[in-house]
Amino acid sequence: MNSTVRPAEVVHDADIRIGTGRSRRFEGVAHGADLSYFYVENQPGEGPGMHWHPYSETWVVLEGVARITRGDETVLAEAGDTATAAAYVPHAFVNAGTGVLRILCIHASAIMIQTFLDED
Repeated sequence: MNSTVRPAEVVHDADIRIGTGRSRRFEGVAHGADLSYFYVENQPGEGPGMHWHPYSETWVVLEGVARITRGDETVLAEAGDTATAAAYVPHAFVNAGTGVLRILCIHASAIMIQTFLDED
């Protein structure tokens, strides 16, 4: 076996869970992966504030409806839809539906870097 190849591993959801909810944060660098992701479960009206990354982000809506803002553009994405934001473009999403929003937020980086616009 090549010593530079890591053995396959399973990352259990309990190991990357955020707080007491069902959302999870997977940072690739800790697992030999070239990407990172958030798996998010939001209630109606919930979502992160405007922020940006020095790499692109891709969202896959698994369940529900997301209102995604990218720069000056706002779109609605439903279960099965995919949307993206380019590097350095401010963006946010919110659960625009009446049920739970389940969304996979894929970061094109092994290390997550987020700058929120409402921070000082």
